[in-house]
Amino acid sequence: MSLDIKVPEVGESITEVTIATWLKKDGDIVEQDEIIAELESDKATFELPAEKAGKLSIKVEEGETVDIGTIICSIDTDAAGSAPSSAPAASKASEPEASTSGPEKTGEVKTMIVPAVGESITEVTISTWLKGDGDFVALDEIIAEVESDKATFELPAEANGILKIIAQEGDTLEIGAKICDIEVMTGAPASSEGSKASAPATTSSAAPSGDTTYATGHASPAAAKILSEKGIDPSSIKGTGVDGRITKEDAEKAQKSAPAPQQQATSDDAAAPAISAGGTRDERREKMSSLRKTISRRLVSVKNETAMLTTFNEVDMKPIMDLRAKYKEQFKEKHGVGLGFMSFFTKACCQALLEWPAVNAAIDGNEMVYHDYCDISIAVSSPKGLVVPVIRNAESLDFKGIESEVVRLAKKARDGKLSIEEMQGGTFTITNGGIFGSMLSTPIINAPQSAILGMHNIVERPVAINGQVEVRPVMYLALSYDHRIIDGRESVSFLVRVKQLLEDPARLMLGV
Repeated sequence: MSLDIKVPEVGESITEVTIATWLKKDGDIVEQDEIIAELESDKATFELPAEKAGKLSIKVEEGETVDIGTIICSIDTDAAGSAPSSAPAASKASEPEASTSGPEKTGEVKTMIVPAVGESITEVTISTWLKGDGDFVALDEIIAEVESDKATFELPAEANGILKIIAQEGDTLEIGAKICDIEVMTGAPASSEGSKASAPATTSSAAPSGDTTYATGHASPAAAKILSEKGIDPSSIKGTGVDGRITKEDAEKAQKSAPAPQQQATSDDAAAPAISAGGTRDERREKMSSLRKTISRRLVSVKNETAMLTTFNEVDMKPIMDLRAKYKEQFKEKHGVGLGFMSFFTKACCQALLEWPAVNAAIDGNEMVYHDYCDISIAVSSPKGLVVPVIRNAESLDFKGIESEVVRLAKKARDGKLSIEEMQGGTFTITNGGIFGSMLSTPIINAPQSAILGMHNIVERPVAINGQVEVRPVMYLALSYDHRIIDGRESVSFLVRVKQLLEDPARLMLGV
């Protein structure tokens, strides 16, 4: 019987680990509770014991990062009694020339194409090849990462064999385009077994003596990335983690050591004036990610292909701010979520969209598509770039439902966990530049939608109220729209309706 070994839960906040070292090699006989591998998170190193005795089959290679619950190896418990077979295995590791003949070509070539990854996605970019041209790949092994304008996807091998790369990193391909070939083979290359066999031995022989362990002076994946960006050698950092491990906090505090002073030149040329030591002239270059390039291309396309126009208005935010101040504590205590401005704006937009359906419509070729529902896209700034998750049927949600969805989607966006389904569709977009201090802007339409509402910061301004000058908290609103489908009357009327609903929140409750 084959027993699958999964990555165990190793901490409440840990969602992924890296395979640091396989202490046993593929095909070895292992005993129950014998340590077979070491796993790393960004906080500590963990040992992985064998759950049963049997023959080990490794599925995830060293250095790969996998989610909690991923199957990383299996144990054939029926082979538990065949311990003598370990001796021939050892001789094979020490004498590669006596090994079996290895894999054989079948003559078949498996052509892999770009798979369909989402309803509205028509092209992807090759982000990274995880395997090189000519490498042996196993069935279902991840060989590449591809990016769309919405998410990153992993590309698994569709057969065992030799990889022949056709599309290079950075190439943008349409769905269905040819991406690589695999010369189908049976078995696995003997060289890979040799390298796996030597890895644990090398680690063991290089292990420091005394109280030090594998983790001593070793950087976690997150720390290693930070140190690499700073150009700092991990060996120059003293770790404060478990067993001397270099943690993320150690890497963030680390500073690159100053270069050794150059020997004083004796020639007359050395007397040339130098740049003041008070500043630096460092610069760095970063390759633009495929996601960022796709976003850039789409935004430029919208500017070039739509008749975009922006209309503005201002909203007196005092009624909403007074209402929030009065009920926000009770609201959070009852519903478990804060009462923000986004629920008021979403409800106001939904009501106005139902009254002015052209603002909620889209152009499809020579047809105009009108939606009888409101799928509101919320623009969120994430570490990878701007993403726009969608609140489905927002018109049917109450304030609690909207706030809960905003919090859920924003958290997933910042954690990079949004699915394609959560970003597809959308009939109207709301973006809030005010959280960054923006006073006024002209937001770009989120195609294929026809309009987007821009929120801005709230500033106290003098306004005339019943003939008297009063200081009120005011927000400027901007509605960018496609003039091909939305006329001036509709766009201005829509924005005025949103203003009316926000300045008198009771209308939102009563729907008038």
